[in-house]
Amino acid sequence: MQAFRQKIFKLRGGIWTVLFLMILLLARPTLRSVLLGLPLVVLGQAWRFWAVGCIGRYRGETVGAERLVTWGPYAFMRNPLYFGNGLIGLGWGLMAGPWAAALFAVSFVVVYGLLIIPFEESFLSSRFGDEYHEYRRRTGAFLPSAWPSGRIAGPFSAGILWTSERHTLLSTAVGTLLIAAKGFFL
Repeated sequence: MQAFRQKIFKLRGGIWTVLFLMILLLARPTLRSVLLGLPLVVLGQAWRFWAVGCIGRYRGETVGAERLVTWGPYAFMRNPLYFGNGLIGLGWGLMAGPWAAALFAVSFVVVYGLLIIPFEESFLSSRFGDEYHEYRRRTGAFLPSAWPSGRIAGPFSAGILWTSERHTLLSTAVGTLLIAAKGFFL
């Protein structure tokens, strides 16, 4: 199972693209649905910016954590980048309509909750041992289990946003525009 999870981890960008295309195919946006989903898309991207600025290097086909990040949004949850993805995808789903939202929710739980996150957590557990186990005990995977007892403030690099997050920002903006346009022009 771990080998399959590793393969899914490597393919996560492509899986995200296929999931978006399925949402776009199902999309029947209205002005109301766009206004409902758009704030989640913006919030998800903002949350990702905060997480990326705290974690530094994160892109790649392998898990490669150089340090255990426990500040910023990581003080609240262990997977803030995926939480941001979830908000973006749910926002797209809400913009596109109920079938797209349902498809996204089920796919997200399976791909991230059952495959990608357990793969990453296995790596972090072996790499950081007791430090990671303590961090895992006090934080939720996607939602805060309690208000952080440790520090929230920590190193943040705005410069990493351009190098690591510009692709995601562009994809989010184009995807959002395509879904909205389908309701008004297509």
